[in-house]
Amino acid sequence: MKVLLTRRIPSSAFSALEAAHDVDVNEGPSPMSADELKRRLAGAQALICQLTEKITAEVIAAAPELRVIANVAVGYDNIDVPAARARGIVVTNTPDVLTHATAEFTWGLILAAARRIAEGDRLVRRRAWRGWALDFMLGTELRGKQLGLIGAGRIGRAVAAIAPAFGMTAVFARREGGRSTASEATLSLDELLVTSDVISIHVPGGPATRHLIDRKALARMKRSAILINTSRGTVVDEEALAWALKERLIAGAGLDVYEREPEVHEALLGMENVVLAPHLGSATRETRTAMAQLAVDNVLAVLAGAPPVTPIP
Repeated sequence: MKVLLTRRIPSSAFSALEAAHDVDVNEGPSPMSADELKRRLAGAQALICQLTEKITAEVIAAAPELRVIANVAVGYDNIDVPAARARGIVVTNTPDVLTHATAEFTWGLILAAARRIAEGDRLVRRRAWRGWALDFMLGTELRGKQLGLIGAGRIGRAVAAIAPAFGMTAVFARREGGRSTASEATLSLDELLVTSDVISIHVPGGPATRHLIDRKALARMKRSAILINTSRGTVVDEEALAWALKERLIAGAGLDVYEREPEVHEALLGMENVVLAPHLGSATRETRTAMAQLAVDNVLAVLAGAPPVTPIP
Protein backbone atom coordinates (compact mmCIF):
# COMPACT_ATOMS: atom_id res chain seq x y z
CA MET A 1 0.00 0.00 0.00
CA LYS A 2 1.03 3.62 -0.41
CA VAL A 3 2.21 5.58 2.66
CA LEU A 4 3.01 9.29 2.52
CA LEU A 5 5.68 10.58 4.90
CA THR A 6 5.64 14.37 5.24
CA ARG A 7 9.20 14.39 6.66
CA ARG A 8 12.00 11.83 6.74
CA ILE A 9 12.12 9.78 9.95
CA PRO A 10 14.97 7.86 11.66
CA SER A 11 16.29 5.03 9.50
CA SER A 12 15.27 2.19 11.84
CA ALA A 13 11.61 3.20 11.71
CA PHE A 14 11.77 4.03 8.01
CA SER A 15 13.25 0.62 7.15
CA ALA A 16 10.42 -1.21 8.92
CA LEU A 17 7.86 0.80 6.96
CA GLU A 18 9.64 0.50 3.62
CA ALA A 19 9.90 -3.28 4.00
CA ALA A 20 6.12 -3.58 4.10
CA HIS A 21 4.75 -0.79 1.89
CA ASP A 22 5.42 1.69 -0.90
CA VAL A 23 6.69 4.85 0.83
CA ASP A 24 6.53 8.35 -0.64
CA VAL A 25 8.79 10.73 1.34
CA ASN A 26 8.84 14.50 1.26
CA GLU A 27 12.55 15.34 1.18
CA GLY A 28 12.08 19.10 1.50
CA PRO A 29 13.03 20.99 4.68
CA SER A 30 9.71 22.84 4.91
CA PRO A 31 6.23 21.63 5.90
CA MET A 32 4.16 20.41 2.98
CA SER A 33 1.58 22.84 1.62
CA ALA A 34 -2.09 21.91 1.43
CA ASP A 35 -1.90 21.63 -2.36
CA GLU A 36 1.10 19.32 -2.24
CA LEU A 37 -0.50 17.20 0.47
CA LYS A 38 -3.65 16.78 -1.61
CA ARG A 39 -1.67 15.89 -4.71
CA ARG A 40 0.58 13.33 -3.05
CA LEU A 41 -2.17 11.79 -0.91
CA ALA A 42 -4.08 10.72 -3.99
CA GLY A 43 -4.13 6.91 -3.85
CA ALA A 44 -2.46 6.79 -0.43
CA GLN A 45 -3.80 4.50 2.30
CA ALA A 46 -1.73 5.99 5.13
CA LEU A 47 -0.24 9.33 6.16
CA ILE A 48 2.54 9.86 8.68
CA CYS A 49 2.66 13.57 9.47
CA GLN A 50 4.11 15.97 11.99
CA LEU A 51 2.57 18.83 13.92
CA THR A 52 3.86 21.31 11.33
CA GLU A 53 1.42 19.99 8.71
CA LYS A 54 -2.23 21.08 8.79
CA ILE A 55 -4.38 18.08 7.91
CA THR A 56 -7.61 19.93 7.21
CA ALA A 57 -10.99 18.61 6.10
CA GLU A 58 -10.10 19.73 2.57
CA VAL A 59 -6.88 17.72 2.61
CA ILE A 60 -8.69 14.67 3.99
CA ALA A 61 -11.39 14.95 1.31
CA ALA A 62 -8.70 14.77 -1.36
CA ALA A 63 -7.55 11.33 -0.14
CA PRO A 64 -10.42 8.91 -0.82
CA GLU A 65 -8.38 5.79 0.01
CA LEU A 66 -6.88 7.07 3.25
CA ARG A 67 -7.27 4.68 6.19
CA VAL A 68 -4.95 6.02 8.89
CA ILE A 69 -3.30 9.30 9.88
CA ALA A 70 -0.37 8.82 12.28
CA ASN A 71 0.78 12.06 13.91
CA VAL A 72 4.39 12.04 15.15
CA ALA A 73 3.45 14.05 18.23
CA VAL A 74 1.39 13.65 21.37
CA GLY A 75 -0.82 16.60 20.41
CA TYR A 76 -3.10 16.43 17.38
CA ASP A 77 -4.61 19.91 17.05
CA ASN A 78 -3.06 20.09 13.56
CA ILE A 79 -5.56 17.44 12.37
CA ASP A 80 -9.28 17.90 11.72
CA VAL A 81 -10.21 14.85 13.77
CA PRO A 82 -14.02 15.08 13.24
CA ALA A 83 -13.48 15.16 9.47
CA ALA A 84 -11.27 12.08 9.69
CA ARG A 85 -13.69 10.21 11.91
CA ALA A 86 -16.59 11.04 9.59
CA ARG A 87 -14.68 9.15 6.91
CA GLY A 88 -13.81 6.27 9.21
CA ILE A 89 -10.11 7.18 9.16
CA VAL A 90 -8.11 6.15 12.23
CA VAL A 91 -6.06 8.95 13.83
CA THR A 92 -3.15 8.09 16.13
CA ASN A 93 -0.57 9.99 18.15
CA THR A 94 2.59 9.18 20.12
CA PRO A 95 1.88 9.43 23.86
CA ASP A 96 4.13 8.15 26.66
CA VAL A 97 7.35 7.92 24.65
CA LEU A 98 8.08 11.65 24.95
CA THR A 99 6.88 12.15 28.53
CA HIS A 100 10.20 12.05 30.35
CA ALA A 101 12.18 13.94 27.72
CA THR A 102 9.66 16.79 27.81
CA ALA A 103 9.53 16.76 31.61
CA GLU A 104 13.34 16.99 31.77
CA PHE A 105 13.34 19.86 29.31
CA THR A 106 10.65 21.65 31.31
CA TRP A 107 12.95 21.59 34.31
CA GLY A 108 15.75 22.86 32.11
CA LEU A 109 13.64 25.91 31.27
CA ILE A 110 12.68 26.38 34.92
CA LEU A 111 16.32 26.37 36.00
CA ALA A 112 17.43 28.55 33.09
CA ALA A 113 14.80 31.17 33.87
CA ALA A 114 15.16 31.05 37.66
CA ARG A 115 18.98 31.18 37.67
CA ARG A 116 19.38 33.37 34.55
CA ILE A 117 21.56 30.78 32.80
CA ALA A 118 20.82 31.77 29.20
CA GLU A 119 21.20 35.45 30.07
CA GLY A 120 24.57 34.74 31.67
CA ASP A 121 25.70 32.73 28.65
CA ARG A 122 24.92 35.68 26.37
CA LEU A 123 26.79 38.03 28.68
CA VAL A 124 29.94 35.89 28.61
CA ARG A 125 29.82 35.41 24.83
CA ARG A 126 29.68 39.13 24.14
CA ARG A 127 32.64 39.61 26.52
CA ALA A 128 30.63 41.86 28.84
CA TRP A 129 31.33 39.94 32.07
CA ARG A 130 33.52 41.95 34.42
CA GLY A 131 34.03 39.34 37.13
CA TRP A 132 32.39 37.95 40.25
CA ALA A 133 30.45 40.22 42.61
CA LEU A 134 28.24 39.46 45.61
CA ASP A 135 25.14 41.04 44.09
CA PHE A 136 25.77 40.15 40.44
CA MET A 137 22.93 38.55 38.38
CA LEU A 138 20.98 37.28 41.35
CA GLY A 139 18.38 34.68 40.49
CA THR A 140 15.63 32.88 42.36
CA GLU A 141 16.12 29.77 44.51
CA LEU A 142 13.57 27.02 43.96
CA ARG A 143 13.73 25.39 47.37
CA GLY A 144 10.66 26.06 49.47
CA LYS A 145 8.67 27.41 46.53
CA GLN A 146 5.39 26.28 44.95
CA LEU A 147 5.25 24.77 41.46
CA GLY A 148 1.83 25.24 39.90
CA LEU A 149 0.96 22.86 37.06
CA ILE A 150 -1.80 23.62 34.58
CA GLY A 151 -2.55 20.21 33.12
CA ALA A 152 -2.42 16.90 34.98
CA GLY A 153 -1.67 14.56 32.09
CA ARG A 154 1.38 12.35 31.70
CA ILE A 155 3.86 15.18 31.19
CA GLY A 156 2.43 17.41 33.92
CA ARG A 157 2.63 14.56 36.42
CA ALA A 158 6.18 13.68 35.35
CA VAL A 159 7.22 17.30 35.94
CA ALA A 160 5.51 17.26 39.35
CA ALA A 161 7.34 14.07 40.31
CA ILE A 162 10.69 15.86 39.97
CA ALA A 163 9.64 18.84 42.13
CA PRO A 164 10.66 17.30 45.50
CA ALA A 165 14.24 16.93 44.24
CA PHE A 166 14.41 20.74 44.15
CA GLY A 167 12.54 21.17 47.42
CA MET A 168 9.42 22.42 45.69
CA THR A 169 5.77 21.64 46.43
CA ALA A 170 3.72 20.76 43.35
CA VAL A 171 0.04 21.63 43.00
CA PHE A 172 -2.29 21.13 40.04
CA ALA A 173 -4.97 23.38 38.64
CA ARG A 174 -8.28 21.76 39.56
CA ARG A 175 -10.78 21.00 36.84
CA GLU A 176 -14.11 22.72 37.27
CA GLY A 177 -16.13 20.72 39.78
CA GLY A 178 -13.11 18.62 40.78
CA ARG A 179 -11.73 18.09 44.28
CA SER A 180 -8.36 17.49 45.87
CA THR A 181 -7.43 13.95 46.88
CA ALA A 182 -5.20 12.70 49.66
CA SER A 183 -2.40 12.05 47.17
CA GLU A 184 -2.74 15.17 45.00
CA ALA A 185 -3.00 18.83 45.95
CA THR A 186 -5.19 20.90 43.66
CA LEU A 187 -6.25 24.53 43.55
CA SER A 188 -8.61 26.48 41.36
CA LEU A 189 -6.83 28.04 38.39
CA ASP A 190 -7.12 31.48 39.97
CA GLU A 191 -5.72 30.25 43.31
CA LEU A 192 -2.85 28.56 41.49
CA LEU A 193 -2.03 31.74 39.56
CA VAL A 194 -2.04 33.87 42.69
CA THR A 195 0.03 31.57 44.92
CA SER A 196 2.55 29.78 42.67
CA ASP A 197 6.19 30.80 42.25
CA VAL A 198 6.64 28.81 39.04
CA ILE A 199 3.73 28.00 36.73
CA SER A 200 4.20 25.30 34.09
CA ILE A 201 1.66 24.63 31.34
CA HIS A 202 0.85 21.11 30.12
CA VAL A 203 -2.50 21.25 28.33
CA PRO A 204 -3.42 20.41 24.73
CA GLY A 205 -3.90 23.10 22.11
CA GLY A 206 -7.20 24.00 20.51
CA PRO A 207 -10.08 26.44 20.96
CA ALA A 208 -10.73 25.42 24.59
CA THR A 209 -7.25 26.46 25.73
CA ARG A 210 -6.45 29.31 23.32
CA HIS A 211 -5.03 32.25 25.30
CA LEU A 212 -5.77 30.55 28.59
CA ILE A 213 -2.89 32.67 29.84
CA ASP A 214 -3.90 36.20 28.87
CA ARG A 215 -3.44 39.66 30.40
CA LYS A 216 -5.94 38.93 33.14
CA ALA A 217 -4.20 35.67 34.12
CA LEU A 218 -0.72 37.23 34.01
CA ALA A 219 -1.86 40.14 36.17
CA ARG A 220 -2.99 37.66 38.83
CA MET A 221 0.46 36.08 39.11
CA LYS A 222 3.13 37.03 41.63
CA ARG A 223 5.61 39.67 40.51
CA SER A 224 8.32 37.14 41.39
CA ALA A 225 6.69 34.32 39.38
CA ILE A 226 8.08 32.48 36.37
CA LEU A 227 5.88 31.13 33.55
CA ILE A 228 6.94 28.02 31.61
CA ASN A 229 5.24 26.68 28.47
CA THR A 230 6.22 23.40 26.79
CA SER A 231 2.69 22.49 25.63
CA ARG A 232 1.25 24.50 22.71
CA GLY A 233 2.06 28.07 21.78
CA THR A 234 -1.55 29.16 21.40
CA VAL A 235 -2.20 28.60 25.12
CA VAL A 236 -0.24 31.78 25.93
CA ASP A 237 -1.11 35.18 24.49
CA GLU A 238 2.41 36.23 23.46
CA GLU A 239 1.52 39.91 23.21
CA ALA A 240 0.14 39.81 26.75
CA LEU A 241 3.24 37.95 27.95
CA ALA A 242 5.55 40.54 26.40
CA TRP A 243 3.53 43.24 28.15
CA ALA A 244 3.72 41.45 31.53
CA LEU A 245 7.48 40.91 31.23
CA LYS A 246 8.12 44.50 30.16
CA GLU A 247 6.05 45.88 33.03
CA ARG A 248 7.70 43.45 35.46
CA LEU A 249 4.31 42.02 36.43
CA ILE A 250 6.08 38.64 36.44
CA ALA A 251 9.79 37.95 36.87
CA GLY A 252 10.47 35.75 33.87
CA ALA A 253 9.38 33.09 31.44
CA GLY A 254 10.66 30.05 29.58
CA LEU A 255 9.07 29.14 26.24
CA ASP A 256 9.57 26.16 23.96
CA VAL A 257 6.45 26.74 21.83
CA TYR A 258 4.95 29.77 20.12
CA GLU A 259 1.68 31.02 18.68
CA ARG A 260 2.94 31.25 15.09
CA GLU A 261 5.94 28.91 14.96
CA PRO A 262 8.64 29.41 13.87
CA GLU A 263 7.86 33.15 14.29
CA VAL A 264 8.26 34.61 17.76
CA HIS A 265 6.67 37.83 18.97
CA GLU A 266 9.16 40.59 18.16
CA ALA A 267 9.03 42.13 21.64
CA LEU A 268 10.12 38.87 23.29
CA LEU A 269 13.29 38.62 21.22
CA GLY A 270 14.94 41.58 22.91
CA MET A 271 14.02 40.67 26.48
CA GLU A 272 16.60 39.21 28.86
CA ASN A 273 14.00 37.83 31.30
CA VAL A 274 12.61 35.22 28.91
CA VAL A 275 14.32 32.00 27.77
CA LEU A 276 13.40 31.10 24.18
CA ALA A 277 13.93 27.54 22.92
CA PRO A 278 13.14 26.26 19.38
CA HIS A 279 10.58 23.55 20.28
CA LEU A 280 13.05 21.09 21.75
CA GLY A 281 10.87 19.43 24.42
CA SER A 282 11.05 15.93 22.94
CA ALA A 283 14.33 16.48 21.07
CA THR A 284 16.48 13.59 22.19
CA ARG A 285 17.70 10.91 19.82
CA GLU A 286 16.02 8.23 21.90
CA THR A 287 12.66 9.96 22.08
CA ARG A 288 12.37 11.15 18.49
CA THR A 289 13.28 7.65 17.28
CA ALA A 290 10.66 6.12 19.58
CA MET A 291 8.04 8.60 18.37
CA ALA A 292 8.70 7.74 14.73
CA GLN A 293 8.65 4.01 15.47
CA LEU A 294 5.33 4.29 17.27
CA ALA A 295 3.82 6.17 14.33
CA VAL A 296 5.07 3.45 11.98
CA ASP A 297 3.72 0.72 14.28
CA ASN A 298 0.31 2.38 14.18
CA VAL A 299 0.31 2.50 10.38
CA LEU A 300 1.50 -1.11 10.03
CA ALA A 301 -1.20 -2.30 12.43
CA VAL A 302 -4.07 -0.48 10.73
CA LEU A 303 -3.00 -1.46 7.21
CA ALA A 304 -2.76 -5.08 8.37
CA GLY A 305 -6.34 -4.93 9.64
CA ALA A 306 -5.36 -4.84 13.33
CA PRO A 307 -6.34 -2.23 15.96
CA PRO A 308 -4.07 0.83 16.19
CA VAL A 309 -1.51 0.85 18.98
CA THR A 310 -2.23 4.37 20.24
CA PRO A 311 -5.46 5.81 18.81
CA ILE A 312 -6.23 9.30 20.01
CA PRO A 313 -8.68 9.37 22.93
